[in-house]
Amino acid sequence: MKKFLLGILAGLIIAVVSSVVIFFGAVKFANRPPDLPAKAWLALRVEGELPEAPPVSFPLPALEARSPLTVAEMWSVLRRAARDPHIQGVVLKPRGLAAGWGKIEEIRAGIETVRKAGKPVYAWLASPGMREYYLASAADKVFVTPEDIVDVKGLRIEATYLKGTLDKLGVEAEVEHIGKYKDAGDAFTRTGMSPESKEALNAILDELYGRLCAGIGSGRRLAPEKVRALLDEGPFLAPKAKDAGLVDGLEYERDVEKMLAEKVGLDATKSVSARQFLQGSGALESKKTRSIAYLVAQGDILRGAAAGLFGEDRSITPRLIERQAKLIGDDPSIKGVILRIDSPGGDAIASDEILSELRKLARKKPLVISMSDVAASGGYYIAMTGDPLIAYPQTVTGSIGVIYGKANLAGLYEKVGISKEVLQRGRFADIDSDFRKLSPEGRAKLRESLQFIYDGFIRKVAAGRRRKASDIEPLAQGRVWIGAHARQNGLVDEVGGLDKAVELLRPKAGLGPEDQVRLVLFPGQRTLLDEIFRPVPETESGSVSTEVSMLVRQLPPGVAPWLAGGILRVMPYQLSFR
Repeated sequence: MKKFLLGILAGLIIAVVSSVVIFFGAVKFANRPPDLPAKAWLALRVEGELPEAPPVSFPLPALEARSPLTVAEMWSVLRRAARDPHIQGVVLKPRGLAAGWGKIEEIRAGIETVRKAGKPVYAWLASPGMREYYLASAADKVFVTPEDIVDVKGLRIEATYLKGTLDKLGVEAEVEHIGKYKDAGDAFTRTGMSPESKEALNAILDELYGRLCAGIGSGRRLAPEKVRALLDEGPFLAPKAKDAGLVDGLEYERDVEKMLAEKVGLDATKSVSARQFLQGSGALESKKTRSIAYLVAQGDILRGAAAGLFGEDRSITPRLIERQAKLIGDDPSIKGVILRIDSPGGDAIASDEILSELRKLARKKPLVISMSDVAASGGYYIAMTGDPLIAYPQTVTGSIGVIYGKANLAGLYEKVGISKEVLQRGRFADIDSDFRKLSPEGRAKLRESLQFIYDGFIRKVAAGRRRKASDIEPLAQGRVWIGAHARQNGLVDEVGGLDKAVELLRPKAGLGPEDQVRLVLFPGQRTLLDEIFRPVPETESGSVSTEVSMLVRQLPPGVAPWLAGGILRVMPYQLSFR
């Protein structure tokens, strides 16, 4: 019996040791740069949300290959592909895109860079919608399968209002805001759009739709008016899309790859994925390559992130920015910083603390700010360092305003048989009670706080934009602007993407036109082992509990700050154009 148990124990030890050896062998293999063929074509798949910050990586080759490229990585892939003699052409395969129009515009610019380098780009689409088709229209040729549907038919906005449901439940939402356009609470207090909401949203929709029609028209050599007329006839069966000039041919995926390969004189099997190319093209970096920090501020702005596993991957906190700013400021190899903001805002106090940290960083390193899909309310506030500010024409920004909301659940409690008694000391101790309606005096006290924070928002914007507060006030009032209109109104300096950010940063960082730029991501990518063994952070005021961290990360942008409570600088609505 003793020998039998020793045999089992020895077998377990051997199995564990073997597993560890295999695991670390796989990690080492995954980290080894792949060998690129002398000549190849690039297979570029673009799917999902296109994150700004990378997800936690699993150090296994099969899983690593499936991880999505970040926007910065996509930018690097396309710029390197344009100048790398290994790459002869690109097959673009967008599918299931959930990214905003700003990120899509960034990839379109990269495709145009590849084409300007004299390398053909073919796009193959699978059941494309407006996002996929708009991206593909930047390619030399566009293909779909013979039996597919090209679901291009314009854009729409749908807004959901919950007041009717809340009334039936006995719940009264009490919302106070400064700014007539700051209507984040309308979903709970109205049954339809306010005139101000319709005004702002129609202006955004008109500008975005006009730019999409112009972009598609430019790529497909059609007048914008012709594109508008075609979209009024959509969706299209594949043959009708070809007859209308929206696609060049009806081909299957492998046939398109073969066509591109023949075009550049290669075998169809001579391809590399974007991930393989990115890992294997480091040899292109020369002694004149300079490092630029790419500081990502992505997600809701909160006082503190969840303390559990993966707690900070969907939020921006003062402590996170403080840590990353210190790393960047202390690194002599970093020549400058691109702050990349993709946030609808959040906690008002946290926004101010983050702005303070970013101003300190700007005094150490040259800084340029690049807005992604959304940089609104608190997301716009943290950009007020006074440094050059860049937005895509389609970026959703502005929303300079403040809001506070709470639910009065007294009616619901009565319906379900719950009773409460409130004892208090202090005139306004019940101002945030869920059992009592705001008194006129309490509402006035609350509006005093909101006005104070709103006035501070105006002053910070005026200082950051080097303008008078009286010039900013008419552009504020909580109104959301699209990037092109923000530029016209002086809320941003330039319209463009990462190329424009690098261009503006070069003279500030002392970089010459011959210097190549390498973007260094902050926060850097973390592995599963990093997450498991990282130390537990100290408790932060206002932090989200570990128990609800998983829930918070699944919420739509802008919702988590409402759960945390307090006075918010948050965008009035989440925009998703379909």
